[in-house]
Amino acid sequence: MTSLMVSMMAFVAGVKDRFSSEKGATAVEYGLLVALIAAVIVGIVVTLGTEIRTAFTTISNQLP
Repeated sequence: MTSLMVSMMAFVAGVKDRFSSEKGATAVEYGLLVALIAAVIVGIVVTLGTEIRTAFTTISNQLP
């Protein structure tokens, strides 16, 4: 997961550089950036949710 965060931060830095080199970013560019960030967040939540469910199931099964 750490490499994903590093990759995401590098991508955002690249996008910021691109936006700063132009006069102004359009709403479409900002919308695409927000959509990409939202997709990454959803993916992380789905992955962590599965791991947490597995952990709770394991603990629950070991209780009397």
